[in-house]
Amino acid sequence: MKLIASDMDGTLLNENGVISEANAQAVKKAMDKGVEFIAATGRSYQAANTPLQAAGINCPIISLNGAVTYQENGKVINSIPMDKQAAARIVDECSKLGMYVELFTDKGVLSESREHFLDILMDILHTTHPNISEREMREMVEQRFQLEEVSFIENLQLAVKDEDTEVYKILSFAFEESQLEGAKRKLRDETGAVITSSGETNLEFNHPKAQKGLAIQKYIEDSGWSMQDVMSIGDNWNDASMLEMAGRGVAMGNAADKIKQLCQYETVTNEQDGVAKAIEEMLAEFNK
Repeated sequence: MKLIASDMDGTLLNENGVISEANAQAVKKAMDKGVEFIAATGRSYQAANTPLQAAGINCPIISLNGAVTYQENGKVINSIPMDKQAAARIVDECSKLGMYVELFTDKGVLSESREHFLDILMDILHTTHPNISEREMREMVEQRFQLEEVSFIENLQLAVKDEDTEVYKILSFAFEESQLEGAKRKLRDETGAVITSSGETNLEFNHPKAQKGLAIQKYIEDSGWSMQDVMSIGDNWNDASMLEMAGRGVAMGNAADKIKQLCQYETVTNEQDGVAKAIEEMLAEFNK
C-alpha cells in the first residue's frame, strides 16, 4: 500500500471528536515507512485540520466528501462546485419538508436558522440520551457551532443563485425518518447531485463527481499509482466510493452492515482505535 485514506467522524476520531494517541502513532508510523496519509472527510477544511494538527498529523485533506482537496500547506489543488439549478432545487425541497439546511461554500458555511438546527438536535438527543439534562443537551448541541463557523443569512436561495458564490456541499438534518425518506424520494432523480449520508439523521448532497473515491483517484493520478495501491477506512455512506474503489477497503466495527459488505476487511470500532488496528495489520502483512 502506498496511500492510506481515512474518514474522520466515526473513523479516525473517537466519540469526543479527538484522534486517539494510538491512532495518531499508527498514522505516523505508516508515514515514517513511506506510506502517504490523507484525510477524506465530509467536514470543511478548518473542521478537519483542527483535530489533525492537535494530534501532530500534517497531511493533505479531501474535504466536503471530495468537493475540495487541499495540499498539506492548505493550498486548494482541486474543487468541484455544485450545479446552481440542482443546488436550488435541493434547498427548496429540503426546506419544504421542514429540514434544517446548510450550504458549504467558498464563503464559508451558510444557514438560515440557528434555532431550527438547535431544535432538531435537541429532539434527536432527547431520543438517544433520555437520561441527560436539558442543560447538558444544549451544551452538546452548541458544540456543533464550535466545530463549524456558521454564518446565518435570511435566504439560502439568494446565496445559491449568487454567481460569485460556489456551493460545494449541501447538508440537511431532520429528526423524522419520513422527512429524510421524502427528500431522497423527491431528489433521487436529480442528475446534478449525488446523495450520501454521514449519519442516521442527515443527508449530504454533492456534485456527482465530488466523491471521496474519485477525489483520491484524482489525487494520485500524477504519481503513477492506481487505486489498488490505496487502503481506505470508513464507516458510512459518504465513504462508500472510496471503500469500493480502493485495493484494500476497511470498514469500521461501528459501520452499518451494508457498509461492511462493501469491504474485504473489517477493523474494530472508533472507540477501540480501529484505524490503528487496521494500519498495524496492513503494515504487518506488507512487511512479511
